[in-house]
Amino acid sequence: MKNTRTHYCGELTVKEVGQAVTVTGWVHSWRDHGGVKFIDVRDYTGLIQIVFRQEVNAAAHAEADHFRTEYVLAATGTVMNRSKETVNPKLPTGMIEIEITDVELLNKSETPPIEITEEKENIAEENRLRYRYLDLRRPNMNRNLRIKHMFFQAVRNFLNDERFFEIETPILNKSTPEGARDFLVPSRLNPEKFYALPQSPQLFKQILMIAGMDRYYQFARCFRDEDQRKNRQFEFTQLDMELSFINQDGVLDITERMIAHTMQKVFNITVNLPFPRLSYHDAIHRYCSDKPDIRFGLEVQDVSDIVKKGDFKVFSSVIESGGIVWAINAVGAGEIMSRKDIDDMIVFAQTQGAKGLAWTRMRNGELESVVAKKLSPAIQKELIAALAIKEGDIVFFSADTEKVVIQTLGAVRQRLGEILKCIPENTYSFLWVVDFPLFKYNEEDKRWNSLHHPFTMPRIENTDMETAFSNVGALMSDAYDIVLNGEEIGGGSVRIHRNDIQQKVFEVLGLSQTEIEEKFGFLIEALQYGAPPHAGIAFGVDRWLSLLLNEPSIRDVIAFPKTQRGICMMSDMPSEVTQEQLRELSIKTTPDE
Repeated sequence: MKNTRTHYCGELTVKEVGQAVTVTGWVHSWRDHGGVKFIDVRDYTGLIQIVFRQEVNAAAHAEADHFRTEYVLAATGTVMNRSKETVNPKLPTGMIEIEITDVELLNKSETPPIEITEEKENIAEENRLRYRYLDLRRPNMNRNLRIKHMFFQAVRNFLNDERFFEIETPILNKSTPEGARDFLVPSRLNPEKFYALPQSPQLFKQILMIAGMDRYYQFARCFRDEDQRKNRQFEFTQLDMELSFINQDGVLDITERMIAHTMQKVFNITVNLPFPRLSYHDAIHRYCSDKPDIRFGLEVQDVSDIVKKGDFKVFSSVIESGGIVWAINAVGAGEIMSRKDIDDMIVFAQTQGAKGLAWTRMRNGELESVVAKKLSPAIQKELIAALAIKEGDIVFFSADTEKVVIQTLGAVRQRLGEILKCIPENTYSFLWVVDFPLFKYNEEDKRWNSLHHPFTMPRIENTDMETAFSNVGALMSDAYDIVLNGEEIGGGSVRIHRNDIQQKVFEVLGLSQTEIEEKFGFLIEALQYGAPPHAGIAFGVDRWLSLLLNEPSIRDVIAFPKTQRGICMMSDMPSEVTQEQLRELSIKTTPDE
């Protein structure tokens, strides 16, 4: 380069008028207005208009004819005020332009296969991922990655001031049961043995507390071989935190302050503290979700005791067989939803596993529908009072097992919120869900599983351990999840720091002593040497940021994501390896039969 950059394109202002400057970047657009040539040059900060006039530099003016979109330039000239009629108020640099005295073509570009200027909705995602190096040039994607950097720095600054240490934990890990399949890495030096890529740093961060590090954090890379969705990737970034000598209230307090600090510094958004807390039981019974969106109402109610007295056999038969009937009053839906809309909602409920979706609506002061006809006036009156049904309301009922009802009405509630337009935009509602059960019974395997993970402390403060564990199903955990706008963005717990409690939990989970030693031996050993009480939390950074940036997929906040089939379309991976590489790793492949 003959001339080095003096200013970034989007940072020039009227203060620089009259100054000689050099900008560098890509040709964003090109125009010829009667011999005067205009080019918008773009870098990551934005656009600046540069102007070529023959009387200023005839050679540069002639060379501008050859520039095309995405050519790379270094342009030198004088910052000038634009004429009044050419001011662009939509552009931060729209008051000024650069009158070019010298220009250098740094590189040419083929015609881009995707439009850099277009919004992502107009570009097929497979093309965006195939040409990711071009997709990332688009202002929206460029902005996302810069904000992600700012987010990381804000969190680091806060945690450093709170006396946390940033410590790395191993990527080559031990395979442990954490809910998803491990990615395995064969060991060349130890044939037929494997490392596992970490699903989370859970055991190592507990070891760090036992080691006396007091407060730890890292932006950890985590790997889970699970089905891909819009908010899941094989590899993702997790903000990991662990603290010693602290209880649940202490973790929630410092986490809330970290979130408030980061939201203010990065997004200029003020959030109110403390965040509301909701028990797991109430979350399920009021919203049919363990990660409820509390930006709107439409709460669920159990009406089993009311409707079981009626003659509607769908309800009575379900209740007699041990099921439940829950309902949502969609306030005002009668003014918005047609009969076809109601039928569509029934079909939607069936996609959630329901056999159907009963409904009734109030019109002219009376309930009408097949359901209403089977309920006596007295029952209708009781139902109207319980659900606060008014003119124009539609009530949707789900009658089935508790599992099906929760799945159905949780999805129906969210869909109704969208249809009725009662979910406020540009609102960020944080919520703690607490008081989870410690174990969940697996009907298929006929055994107990940890609802979170096996290192979560049970709530047994005022009860001896044997008494507490005599009723495993009633045990509560000292765990907490944090929810933002109906998405879980993080979760954690007070950890088990006593060896006897940890052994008891493993016993309930059906692990043999041999399995415990093989999978968790180093943790069990460490707990015997003065482990302090400790607790922690981990955030899915990509999911959190996608919500704050209003992106529908975490792929839009990850530089190089993979498709739903786990493929990087840009680099074409995963890829085959040579037989020699496999032999070195003592791996044999099985040919297709």
